[in-house]
Amino acid sequence: MGQALQVSRCDLQPSRNNAAHRTAAVSTERLVVRRGQPFALTLHFREPLPGAPRRYLRKTCLVAQTGQRPAQADGSLVRFPISRQGRQSGWEAFVDAPESLSWTLTVTSPADAAIGRYSLLLQHGRGAPRPLGTFTLLFNPWCQEDSVFLPNEAQRQEYVCNEEGTVYWGLEEAPQQQPWDYGQFEEDIVDLSLALPAFGLFWLQDAPCAQRSDPLRVCRLVSSMLNSKTHQAILEGGWTGDYSDGTSPFQWPGSAPILRRWLAARGQPVRYGQCWVFAGVLCTVLRSLGIPTRVVTSFASAQDTAGRLRVDEYFDESAALIPGLSEAAVWPFHAWNECWMARRDLPTGYDGWQAVDATPQEEGSYSSFCGPAPVRAIKEGRLDLPYDVATFFAATHATCAAWVRQDNGDFQRAFSSTKFVGNNLSTKAVGSDRCEDLTHHYKHPEGSAAERAVLKKVFQEQERLQDQIEGDSSPPQPPLAPPAQEDDTEPLLFAHIQAKSSWPLGQDAPVSVLVVNRTGEEKSLALVLGAQPLQYDGKALAQFWKEEHHFTLPSGHEEALSTTLPYAEYGPALRNNSLLLKLTALLRDTASHSNHLAWQEIRFCAPGLNIQVPERTAQFQATQAEIQLHNPLPEPLPGCLVSVSGWGLIHKTRSYRLGDIPAGSSKALRIPFTPTQAGPRRLTVRAESPLLQPLKACRTIQVGAAA
Repeated sequence: MGQALQVSRCDLQPSRNNAAHRTAAVSTERLVVRRGQPFALTLHFREPLPGAPRRYLRKTCLVAQTGQRPAQADGSLVRFPISRQGRQSGWEAFVDAPESLSWTLTVTSPADAAIGRYSLLLQHGRGAPRPLGTFTLLFNPWCQEDSVFLPNEAQRQEYVCNEEGTVYWGLEEAPQQQPWDYGQFEEDIVDLSLALPAFGLFWLQDAPCAQRSDPLRVCRLVSSMLNSKTHQAILEGGWTGDYSDGTSPFQWPGSAPILRRWLAARGQPVRYGQCWVFAGVLCTVLRSLGIPTRVVTSFASAQDTAGRLRVDEYFDESAALIPGLSEAAVWPFHAWNECWMARRDLPTGYDGWQAVDATPQEEGSYSSFCGPAPVRAIKEGRLDLPYDVATFFAATHATCAAWVRQDNGDFQRAFSSTKFVGNNLSTKAVGSDRCEDLTHHYKHPEGSAAERAVLKKVFQEQERLQDQIEGDSSPPQPPLAPPAQEDDTEPLLFAHIQAKSSWPLGQDAPVSVLVVNRTGEEKSLALVLGAQPLQYDGKALAQFWKEEHHFTLPSGHEEALSTTLPYAEYGPALRNNSLLLKLTALLRDTASHSNHLAWQEIRFCAPGLNIQVPERTAQFQATQAEIQLHNPLPEPLPGCLVSVSGWGLIHKTRSYRLGDIPAGSSKALRIPFTPTQAGPRRLTVRAESPLLQPLKACRTIQVGAAA
């Protein structure tokens, strides 16, 4: 009877199944399904089966196996019978109406099955299993029993299915949208996310089966692979401004080129990434695996704090920020990820969004990444819950203390307005390009009783832990948080910078400093103004501009000092760096030598990049885009290069040379293309010049399906 069951072919019905499992964008030629959800296949026999089909069903089973060495002991090899009834536990297969020439089976994997590439085999009696085909199994946010289940359909479409995203960067007062192409459904990206077992012990396909069934462990495995120092990392971080031996972080249009370059380089880290690049790639990989994921930007983010709630910044007598005196820094912005999953390892109430940071952490840290940390635990200050809640809490709740070097080399605490971090936590809104504010998910309102209670609890817990670790013989450490009396003291003599947070690149920037004296006596004062380029990791480069003013100010009076920061000064300093600038005002009482410090960060707006495309077009219908690059600088913009990309619109990235653009002039370029995919499609344009960081702009086109 074993010989009588001869299968001529197996139809895995990839087109139909993939559409039902929302993976048709990956492929319609091979089977890609989600766990906990049934899929159909049809077995065709070489000749009619003699006798009743149930005689064969009793001795027939399916075998699903995954990994390099599948075994029943760890669940990577499973045998399960074919029955005429469904809803068994574990893997199941049933046939509704078996016929003599074919059986149409419905197969369902458990909602906690390991994700990965599977082989499916048919075994009859004691005969050898016969291969039927292969399939890929992913997490399923549409399945209520799956630990990544997300109940809102609009959110599932955004955080799993949307291949085009927006990352926010810049400054809190002057945020900037940057397009990022995730491309998680491009045909090779799911394979890249699951496979490559030769590239590291921690890679997903070689991981134990139990680890590949748990989204928490998968998230940690993938994060460790992004920037691991001990295995072949995907990305190498770079903040120096010199990217001549790689690709500037500002040039990447999305994640797919990075992953493909890593594969082509046989596991060598791709140079270079910064926080939004790490977050973008992690978002791509996790979405491709079926874990709902989004990119979150925290403006003014405390980094490398070792969990401490204060960042110390040190300035010299010229109002210049001194690098290297503190590991911790306040980054103008920092991007990380949130992943949606159940936390069955934690008490009730901590399911949902989990913060994950794949950007390399400070030297000497235990791991190269942070999280997943429940966002609710960050808000509540639950430092005892895994993973790395203290790091995220410090990033969003620390304050900044300013210290000024005195003539004798010692540093004195300067009066300054409190600088809070973790502001305007932002992500792309569901179904639109609008920005959604997530700040209330991470912290209580600034100054509220709830915030004070959480900070007090965390501060006390950190003091207790520090005492346990250090012991009485350890050298004294800097305080974990600013002394309350210093923060609460209202200064009677202070300065305030009055300048716009954003300014057009190429124009001289007006700056005004308001000095106020409420001390009750006349003061002899020295005011130093300084400017430094500011990198995205919070490090300030060499001071390139400084002005000094000496004057007396009677009590009860204010003095507004106005000046101009010329483009001739800041333009050369910002080349090959970010377009951010740190402006500092140091006010010194010449009698008491007390200091007051004020600072403001300015983002210079790059030249305009304009795209004109039709709002609507049809699939396979030729159309064109007009791109115009304007040079507002008082000098030529040399060597301009324009790159255009858009999945479903343009095959691969196209590059065009515009040459030099004279001062105050524009150049236009017309690009023909023919859309191949229906639906909303985004055209992304990147412009480069040796004088500027790459500029990005995008437009969305509604592509109607071909008739």
